[in-house]
Amino acid sequence: MRSDYRHRVLDVGPALSQRSVFLFGPRQTGKSSYVREQLKPEPMLSYNLLDGGLRLRLLADPTLMRQEVEARKLRDCVVFIDEIQKCPELLDEVHLLIEERGIRFLLSGSSARKLKRAGTNLLGGRARTKYLHPFVYPEVAEDNDLLERVMARGLLPPHYLSEAPDEDLRSYVDTYLSEEIAAEGQARNLPAFARFLQTAATVNAKIINYTNAANDAQVPRQTVRLWFQILIDTMLGYELSSYTSTVKRKAVETAKFYFFDIGVVRALRRLPAILPESSDFGEFFEHYIFMELKAYLDYRKPSSRLSYWRSLSGYEVDFVIDDEVAIEVKTAEVAQDKHLSGLKALREEGKIKSFYLVCRESRPRKVDGIDILPWREFLARLWAGDIVAGG
Repeated sequence: MRSDYRHRVLDVGPALSQRSVFLFGPRQTGKSSYVREQLKPEPMLSYNLLDGGLRLRLLADPTLMRQEVEARKLRDCVVFIDEIQKCPELLDEVHLLIEERGIRFLLSGSSARKLKRAGTNLLGGRARTKYLHPFVYPEVAEDNDLLERVMARGLLPPHYLSEAPDEDLRSYVDTYLSEEIAAEGQARNLPAFARFLQTAATVNAKIINYTNAANDAQVPRQTVRLWFQILIDTMLGYELSSYTSTVKRKAVETAKFYFFDIGVVRALRRLPAILPESSDFGEFFEHYIFMELKAYLDYRKPSSRLSYWRSLSGYEVDFVIDDEVAIEVKTAEVAQDKHLSGLKALREEGKIKSFYLVCRESRPRKVDGIDILPWREFLARLWAGDIVAGG
């Protein structure tokens, strides 16, 4: 195993021992490295569809894969196909080999959108779907400067570990986001799409207002809605729905939007490294906790629902998990009573069981039934399964 490789929390082994698996995640989350360094047993046969020559041969004749499998007399083993969305025609062959030879496929890709849009054979329930996120807390917890690194680099592995993160982030934004993702939506006006990405970055962690975003990006409102959906479909962003189960205080129903990585947001907004004294630090700190919650639920409790709550009267709680947990995030080094007002208002509904304030205090404490936790303590408890029931 390479010395610079970080062990990943996601474990697709149990699922892959039973059936095929789709492994999706944005570019550079480390899917190929994950398979190469961590997956056991090793795939008996691999296809990297970023290889243009190989891709052209398979596009011309998808049965070539079946011929190679038959030549090797493979049965009941694992075959790995990287970037499957670049050759969706292979999925008919995959389906056939699953049925006839009991082969289990690990099919990785940076976008399920192309597969769904083409009406492709998605194997009719014969494959489970897993998602690989950027680094999460257990993978980087030993770094003493973790929060500083996250705010400067984000958590995509190549950027987090880079010696030139700003340059790498600019390249990622300029090439992958502005060109490849624009192509997903068949956006011919690349300058307009680039403006949209910058606009989307300014509404990060905020309630989506499509009309304002359209005005800022100088494109029609329906185009902005489509482009936001493309970001969501390609796992470059997430829509955080509102928690509407409250009765005493009616809730706002409009969703929020979060990008999948802090570093990408910083690069799109052309901001310097986010420091604690920065006016943007609160937003980015909240975004970081969101990323951890989203990854944890995808990895450990995929059926759970993550949302936020805001009452029409102005009370707000940053994150709600099912009807179980409410989480408020503050950058305060000493939490005060005013920081608990949203949690207390939501508690009056009598629906949520546990309440947490995540902040930058140095030691955990409890005030009026609300756990006040340093951010590291909260993340350690989260990934240990102590925050979300059954996690």
